[in-house]
Amino acid sequence: MDDDSVPRGVVDPEVRAYVYSLVSALGGTGADEEGRYVLGDDALACLKDIKRWLKLYDEKANRLDVARCLAEANLVKGDLLEILAAWPEDATEDRVQSKIASACLEILVPLTWPIEKIELQTTINHHRHIPYLQLAQISYKREILEHASSSILRTAVRIGLPSIALPIGERGSRDEGIIKLLLYFFRNIVMISAPQDLPVEWNEAEVSRSATIQGFHQQEVFALLLTIASNMGEDFNTQDVIVLEILFSLLKGIDIEKLFMNEAQMEAKKSSDLQGLMAKEAAMLRGYAKNAATRHNRFGTMIWVKRDDERMSSVSGQDVLSNSQKTLLKMDQSKKWNRPRQRGRNAEQDPNHYDIPIPLTPSASDSLRSFVEEFLDSGFNPLFSHLRRAIEREADRVLEVHAQQYFYLVSWFLEAERVRRKSKQGKLDKKSQATEPPYEADSFGIVASVLNQETFILLNRFMQDRLDLKSWHEVNAGMRCFTQILYTVQEMAESNLEEDQEIAENIQNRIFYEETTHDRILAILRGYKDQGFSYLEAATELSHVFLRMLERYSKENVDLQIRSRRRARKLKKVTTSEGEAQDTTADQDSEAEDVAEVQRVSKERKFDFSRFSSKFLTQSCIDTFVVFTSYYKDLSTDQLKRAHRFFYRVAFKQEMSVMLFRVDIIALFHRMMKGPEALNAASPMFREWDALARQLIRRMIKKLQQRPELAVEMLFSKINSTVFYLEYGYEKQTITTKPRAPAELEVKGGLSRDEQIAVIVAVLHEDKLDAIDFVKNALKSVIDERRSWEAEAEARNILNSENGQDTENEKDSFKAPSTIVKPDNDQRKIAMFKDNKLRLLMTLAGFERIGPDDDPDCTWIVPSQLTSVQLQETFDMIEKSRNDPITQYGSEDPVPVDEMLRRKTVIRPRAEFDDDSEGDGIATDGEEEFLFPAGGPTNRKSDALAELKKKRRKRRRDNTSDVEVDDDEARDAKRKARALADLEKRRKLKSEVLVHDSDDEDDEERDREFFAREAERRKGQSLKVLQALKVAKVDGSDTSTSKKRKRTEGGYPRRKKSRYSDTESGSEMDVLPRVRDVRSSPDPEDQDPSSDDDNDSETPLSSPQNNPLTEIELNKALLQRNTDSSAIEKVPILAMDGEDKEEEDEAMLLPSSTRMRGRLAVLDDSDDD
Repeated sequence: MDDDSVPRGVVDPEVRAYVYSLVSALGGTGADEEGRYVLGDDALACLKDIKRWLKLYDEKANRLDVARCLAEANLVKGDLLEILAAWPEDATEDRVQSKIASACLEILVPLTWPIEKIELQTTINHHRHIPYLQLAQISYKREILEHASSSILRTAVRIGLPSIALPIGERGSRDEGIIKLLLYFFRNIVMISAPQDLPVEWNEAEVSRSATIQGFHQQEVFALLLTIASNMGEDFNTQDVIVLEILFSLLKGIDIEKLFMNEAQMEAKKSSDLQGLMAKEAAMLRGYAKNAATRHNRFGTMIWVKRDDERMSSVSGQDVLSNSQKTLLKMDQSKKWNRPRQRGRNAEQDPNHYDIPIPLTPSASDSLRSFVEEFLDSGFNPLFSHLRRAIEREADRVLEVHAQQYFYLVSWFLEAERVRRKSKQGKLDKKSQATEPPYEADSFGIVASVLNQETFILLNRFMQDRLDLKSWHEVNAGMRCFTQILYTVQEMAESNLEEDQEIAENIQNRIFYEETTHDRILAILRGYKDQGFSYLEAATELSHVFLRMLERYSKENVDLQIRSRRRARKLKKVTTSEGEAQDTTADQDSEAEDVAEVQRVSKERKFDFSRFSSKFLTQSCIDTFVVFTSYYKDLSTDQLKRAHRFFYRVAFKQEMSVMLFRVDIIALFHRMMKGPEALNAASPMFREWDALARQLIRRMIKKLQQRPELAVEMLFSKINSTVFYLEYGYEKQTITTKPRAPAELEVKGGLSRDEQIAVIVAVLHEDKLDAIDFVKNALKSVIDERRSWEAEAEARNILNSENGQDTENEKDSFKAPSTIVKPDNDQRKIAMFKDNKLRLLMTLAGFERIGPDDDPDCTWIVPSQLTSVQLQETFDMIEKSRNDPITQYGSEDPVPVDEMLRRKTVIRPRAEFDDDSEGDGIATDGEEEFLFPAGGPTNRKSDALAELKKKRRKRRRDNTSDVEVDDDEARDAKRKARALADLEKRRKLKSEVLVHDSDDEDDEERDREFFAREAERRKGQSLKVLQALKVAKVDGSDTSTSKKRKRTEGGYPRRKKSRYSDTESGSEMDVLPRVRDVRSSPDPEDQDPSSDDDNDSETPLSSPQNNPLTEIELNKALLQRNTDSSAIEKVPILAMDGEDKEEEDEAMLLPSSTRMRGRLAVLDDSDDD
């Protein structure tokens, strides 16, 4: 049988033989040397060969065969540790022994290197060797920590001391390598831990964290770490990340509060924890006793349950026999769907997992506490400032995991510093000696390296990046760090030192200034799903502390400003020529300063805490705290208080208790108070939770009475519209604003159409080439279509001409229809409405927009009037401008194409007015619309009538026809002055019709007097109007002679001239009397009020010489007026006496076209205008 058919062993025999021969040649113990280890003749070469085998075979070939052979050969315990133990402490000058010890350390580092299973790189050899090598590493650690004859760790420190003692400038690469090997050896010893899935043959306490801490303390490893950390940046540069890994592996999972407790406090803590566990056990047993098995539990039980829909269900178990409620509950439990979860990585096997609590022995606690205090005092600031700079510049030695370890250690040491201060304060408070000085807290300067702006920037960037990548463990580390920073700043603000208070004020201002920080806290709280309890605890604690501190800080700083990440206006690019570059430098600087100010103002706004806190009222935030509260049996007092404060804020501070009206939330609160696994009544938070649950249920019952719809909404999560309806009883009214079209543009300079197209194409050429191509493609398709139509029309014309038909009449019937321009995508559709530059190009190309300007769905068309030749010319011009854009215009003073565009001036149409409507209340330019009508009742008698009478100007009429008439300019000026005067008058009016004292509303006596006066006025006015309608000129001999005498004596002509006439004398309009609108506001110059003044002109309402018309003549006049309202009708009222033919006038009724409908015409026979 061939050798290939024989199954090979776990390790290649040849490899095993070579390795075993090297181990044998290294040395050993013998009886001749009294049990002492004796080196071989070529021990140093053997060590180098073993190192070469580990490097070239295991590392390069990704195999673990050599390590397996060395473990089986017991190299570490039988050879390497014995060689190190045999090195005497006083043999510092023996270089050969020093080289052998260094070679032993070079082999120990790869043998103790932590083994990780990488799924993509794992082979069958890894599955064979990893379990065995893990157990071998545990044995290595146990032998190193508890060697019988020597301190191995101290010997390792002796190996690196010569290199450490050298200044940094004198160290070579070998010295740096020895220091790294030494630190990696310590890191490996700390990281080795007993695997949970493998059996061990020895006591686990021998390789526990406490044993490691004790070994480091006794063998002076802590002193070496303090030396390196305190001199980081001065004597050490590249060793920072290794020290970081050592500290992380040494401190993760250690309870800080227990670490700083003395023996009495530790005993009290243990007893209280024991009492809590016993109480939980008793509660569990009480709940189990209700459904405990009986002596007849060996008998099986199955019952049938008849449901409402006449269907049967089977339920098994004796516990369902007690009552129907338990039967239904068991049915519901059987329906519960257990969703399959993805198999994740075991957290206990993750070396970067820090949530598993690690217990320590009292001696280990004392040793670690002393190391932590010394590290905080001397090594914290140098190490962590150096690490921050290395992480910021992404040095080669920094890995992705180091940022997570950095922020976790920052949070750990900040909490340790706070607990240390509290413990010192508590110890001094308990002392009763009068000679003891009062405790003065030290400054927080010992942790100042992580409280600067650079650390905050790094932390924010780290959290945001890991949040985007959904790396939840790293986000957890960032949240812990941020929370401890907030706690530290809070204690600094309460410190007695003014320097700490000022620093705390500055830090809070920087933290709360960025709105992105606020949004990130919200995103973390809302984004919880299945990240684990540790992530949930960190997220709720961060949001609770951040919200509470922000509320306090916003109350102390009312004018708190925050920077909002919103878009600001961009600085427009200004392209200038070389000649004017120097002249415009100052202008550009000032413009840049203005734009910078605009950006700063646009990004800063006043902070409103109520607005920010309302963002925590979303359903996702509430669900996160509901999940957190569901662990109430395992939560501490502080954690229960945290959840209680959040629900209290939602229900009572924000008055949004509707968000908590959900079946699962109410059931959870009821279960916490009254359920079988309720909170312990002796818990400090039991009363507060009980009061919260009672008040919430009371409000829910009251709301159910007001809104019966809540009974259905309690089954679901609530959106904003549902919450608004349940709170106020009606749907929220939302006002949607229509999008506004952009301002239209035009090209300056009076350029031709082709030049304008070249300008707008050059503008779009910078960043909107796709818009130019879109217009070109649209034109090209339309050109092809138009050519087809024109060819068809030409063919039809030729055919008709051959048949002898008239082609002129049918020419229009062959015209191409308008073509619709369709956008090629949704972004183009929006651009066709909002992009004014694209709209200008389309307009210049001949496109037309059909529909209102503010309609985003309007259609663009290419009108049918444009021929293919015209469209082709436009296409060629656009193509030419696109290929060779012109960026400047002008030779002497070139202007960029961006400045060739301006907004198109929109000319608003001006209202056209009649001549008769001057001053009758029609609004003119610059006249606003008044809320209250002018002319309300006043408490005093107006003296405006007397002033108008004094200023009245009487028109003189002569016998000739050469009457001076105001020209158009004078009339316009007069009209404008009258309108301005009326406008000022209306601005000063206070309407007592609509604005009055509310005490007058119920005054019945005042109302009766008012209505009585109004009735009398209305009756008198109606009589006056009726008399005015019936009045006419009765030409008595006395009257007409007296009139003629008065007028002839004054030298005035007897002939009447109407104000409407500007034609020659003798026309029809010259003898028309004025018609005044009773309802319109009278002009100051045309007003003829009734008065007893002798100087008043005679009017139809005041002159006693006018005689009434007869009823028959009045009816005829009104009938004739109503027959034709569009024309001016002459109604003869009464002829003059035949003796005075020269005074023969006819009373004319002149209806105005603008005042015909619904108005009364009053005859005015006054000589005054």
